[in-house]
Amino acid sequence: MAAAQVRNEAYVTLATNDSYSLGALVLGRSLRRVHSTRPLVVLVTSFVSANMKSVLKSVFDDVIEVNIIDSGDATRLKLLTRPDLGLTFTKLHCWLLDQYQKCVFLDADTLVVKNVDELFDHDELSASPDAGWPDCFNSGVFVFRPSRATFDSLVEFALTHGSFDGGDQGLLNMFFKDWVTDPTKRLSFTYNVVSQAFYSYLPAFLWFNKDIKIVHFIGPVKPWHHAFERSVRRVQEQPTTGHNAVYLQLWWDIFTEDVEALFGAQVEPLKEIGTITGRLFVHGSGDVDRQTTWEEGGADYMGADSFSKIKSRLEETIKNGDKK
Repeated sequence: MAAAQVRNEAYVTLATNDSYSLGALVLGRSLRRVHSTRPLVVLVTSFVSANMKSVLKSVFDDVIEVNIIDSGDATRLKLLTRPDLGLTFTKLHCWLLDQYQKCVFLDADTLVVKNVDELFDHDELSASPDAGWPDCFNSGVFVFRPSRATFDSLVEFALTHGSFDGGDQGLLNMFFKDWVTDPTKRLSFTYNVVSQAFYSYLPAFLWFNKDIKIVHFIGPVKPWHHAFERSVRRVQEQPTTGHNAVYLQLWWDIFTEDVEALFGAQVEPLKEIGTITGRLFVHGSGDVDRQTTWEEGGADYMGADSFSKIKSRLEETIKNGDKK
């Protein structure tokens, strides 16, 4: 017998563009697969296309458009060599979901492998330690209580104090500073295991593998940046990312089994479907930095990514395809 649905609590994620929407879709389906009992909510920005929003609505109970909040802290973001993280300040919008009493936030590059409804037994702000600096929590997974007052306080705090890393994780750790001293707020690392964790402590990864509940694909190269070989139904690993092969394969299994069909005719049946991401217009160029910028909503609409140039690339692709 299926467990009763709890309507006043929710799982929440954020998709800033179509590329990250692919991650959100797999995350949503992974939550459905483990029979989660809470509604699924995805926050989206204006960079998410209308077609993608339509697909998201087939997985999530609520799709809510929000404005982008950028930290504007370029100097500290440079220290991370990840300027895209400034946009993750948009994550603060989750505190405005006051139609819910409690929520669990999950980054779009996470994957739920076991039911984690017990997270709702924890209070704000509960999170797992960061693998790089365990005295800080990782903001990819956390329990929170929506509140307009908290949202306003977070924004004011960000404006007056900034963030020690320029992104949402630094800000939230500064704001919820009691996390490090309150053991009730410290979640097990199994709720936010970075996909590369086995490199730093392989024996522990193997020993606790059966207990892992949420996997986090940190870093600039995400599962949807990989190619998938249809003939053998295997993901083609990129050796420099360090992502665990088992969980990377699981991500693609969920995508191909539960998500891809939702796009219908929008997805071209390619041998390698890595090209359905933001790579579509720059695939094969080798310009990784430009590709990442495009995916994160920073397309050069007046130059390399202008409509006329995109149109010419598409026409060339179609022409070359007809010759084969």
